[in-house]
Amino acid sequence: MKTDILIIGAGIAGITLARRMAEEKNLKVLLVERRKHIGGYCFDYRDPNGILVHRYGPHIFRTDSEQVYNFLSRFTDWYDYQHKVLANVEGKLYPMPINLDTVNGYLGTNYTSENVAEYFEKVKTFPKEINNVKDAVESQIGPVFYKAFFENYTKKQWGEAPENLPADIIARIPIRANRDDRYFTAKYQAIPAEGYTAMMQRMLDHKNIRVLLNTDYKEIQNEIECSKIFYSGSIDEFYDYRFGRLPYRCVSFKFEELGVEEYQPVAVVNYPNNYGYTRITEFKHFGKGKTEHTVIAKEYSSDCGEPSYPIPVKDNLKLYRKYEGIKQENVIFIGRLGRYRYYSMDQIIEELLSIAL
Repeated sequence: MKTDILIIGAGIAGITLARRMAEEKNLKVLLVERRKHIGGYCFDYRDPNGILVHRYGPHIFRTDSEQVYNFLSRFTDWYDYQHKVLANVEGKLYPMPINLDTVNGYLGTNYTSENVAEYFEKVKTFPKEINNVKDAVESQIGPVFYKAFFENYTKKQWGEAPENLPADIIARIPIRANRDDRYFTAKYQAIPAEGYTAMMQRMLDHKNIRVLLNTDYKEIQNEIECSKIFYSGSIDEFYDYRFGRLPYRCVSFKFEELGVEEYQPVAVVNYPNNYGYTRITEFKHFGKGKTEHTVIAKEYSSDCGEPSYPIPVKDNLKLYRKYEGIKQENVIFIGRLGRYRYYSMDQIIEELLSIAL
């Protein structure tokens, strides 16, 4: 089996790169995917009631990059969507990120925008160094909101105490002194009108691209002749776990079809504290259709299952650098798992659009 370029993994990273290689360089590209479908974690489908279900949890496209938006717009129309998230704390729903309504609702106050800024100035901590997630959050919003909204959610999502996680995982906490309840503020925010899968199928519609689904690269690698390999799977698996396994967080979902028009007021509700799941997604909020049924997914994070995202703590990064140090001239690692980086869909696409081919 001969090809110019071999790409392992038909997720958004592999598909973006395949399209560029095929179109801009007129190279023959073979995409090998272990799953029975394309799209990776962006895969979606229509249920019998016409609801667009994101199989691996909510994926909201947002970017400030005109280049990224224009590239994807060649393959899809968009449904204009402003993502909103609520947090269930002590049985009540509060907007996230924290805004004026969150503060007044949780504290039972009647602060103005100026009062909110003054409140956080008073309660935020001043550690000598920002060494971890706890330091990073408390230095911005203080211990009360940290404990109520972030501490346990972080433990559930990462499987680590916030004190053990590097501060840059959570970066800067957006605090809004107004009532803006949008989760993102990027210039472009939308969902592909016909879904991510349909968009990616169009990206793959090129004479130079061939896709093998339900195929393990390891089982056919000796049959493939190519000049370069791009690998979007986990880097430790590629090297047969030579130095041991890199820790990843895994995500699983419990889907439920319910005979109600609406289960919750927004697409995503976070559960920081009392429940085993981290959040519940109701997918019908991602479209305009009206149905008498709805579909929800309860999301669980664990150490067991298929890798979803890296855990970039010190020891793990040290192990990753050992794998990264194995230099193979014709092998390039891409995406979250290949690069052992926690970054979003638009960041991955922007990176792959900017690299020289």
